[in-house]
Amino acid sequence: MTTLKDVAREANVSQMTVSRVINHPEQVTEELKQLVYDAMKTLNYHPNIAAKALANNRTQVIKFVILEEIDTVEPYYMYLLTGIANELEKHQYTLQLVTHRNVSLGDCDGYIITGARNKDFEWIDTIKEPVIIFGENRHGYDYIDTDNVGGIAKATRYAIKQHYANINFIGIDMDEPFEYSREEGYIREMQKEHLVPTIFRCVNRSTAARKLIEKNWKSFKPNTMFICSSDRIALGVERAVRGQNGKIPQDYGIIGHDGVFLDQIAFPKLSTIRQNVVFMGEQCAVSILKKIFFHNVSVGNQHFKSELILRDTTR
Repeated sequence: MTTLKDVAREANVSQMTVSRVINHPEQVTEELKQLVYDAMKTLNYHPNIAAKALANNRTQVIKFVILEEIDTVEPYYMYLLTGIANELEKHQYTLQLVTHRNVSLGDCDGYIITGARNKDFEWIDTIKEPVIIFGENRHGYDYIDTDNVGGIAKATRYAIKQHYANINFIGIDMDEPFEYSREEGYIREMQKEHLVPTIFRCVNRSTAARKLIEKNWKSFKPNTMFICSSDRIALGVERAVRGQNGKIPQDYGIIGHDGVFLDQIAFPKLSTIRQNVVFMGEQCAVSILKKIFFHNVSVGNQHFKSELILRDTTR
């Protein structure tokens, strides 16, 4: 049976260093961790996770709680889950996916929560373990999110540069921080050029966006850009414009937001603001582990830049 001593000899480090990599990886440099991980892989060494958890008075479980209807955001969470799981695996942590209904079943060392709305924070405030929120919040919790202001600002600047006569923003009809931030990015860039912002809102479904465009079609003259708060809304806008025989991208431009799947299956393929969701998932895991290892200290808020991807719905 391979022992800790064997791993230390293979990695050319002390047994104490191997133990620290396994039990307290936050205290070890990335270079040392990689040396030990490579040695463990070479020797097919697997730490006793149960013993480790018992020694540290931990469960080695992180709960990932989704507090919104998944059918309005899939496959977004597939990428987020991949990033979280990849990072937790490096630290011998298990990811448990739960909903609000069964979140109290079983113990854990910390929570990553997404889809939280203002009404949910009364419950979140009762959690004693460390918490990381995926998504902006105004309740004082550490969070990770895309740069919502900056992403939509990029799209708006592009539309202005391309000399679209009318630049409309189609937002998600909900009173939440991420939506305020996306609208802020649009309004700020429009005002810089002394242009009047025009904002429409609908629920985050393509059918709702399609009906909105069809209802107001006569007011959307050629040379109009639609900047959308999600790819789901952009998909509905695209279908409505085509249904009204509007020419994309010659007369009507469309830019979505997310860039995780719907942008690629749309026809024509959507231009979008792409988020690096897998990477943000990894950072959620990094942050919750820091809070666990350092006794729930604040790790701050992080916004990650997104990328403007130009495809067939922009000229």
